[in-house]
Amino acid sequence: MVPQFQDLPQGLASSRVLIRFGVRMIILATFAASSSIGFARGLATLMLMAIILSSLMAVIKRERPFQPVLNYWDETVAYAAMFSLISIFIHSAPA
Repeated sequence: MVPQFQDLPQGLASSRVLIRFGVRMIILATFAASSSIGFARGLATLMLMAIILSSLMAVIKRERPFQPVLNYWDETVAYAAMFSLISIFIHSAPA
């Protein structure tokens, strides 16, 4: 029988989320680098889409926030923090 995601140990499940987050950040940064509206604005737009996608995935999978292992809600919070940081730099930089 093939082990399902729920059967994985807690440490393995959290490291899987961290790897998924890192790979997505690399992909988002790569697409933002080729954006016609600029890197920062492109990355902010992609982060906003990642926030929506992660929260939808959390709702679809019926994950609960504040679990002992990392899940899509934690990923959503990380994308939101990155979006906030990027937005500060976009609005504080001279045009």
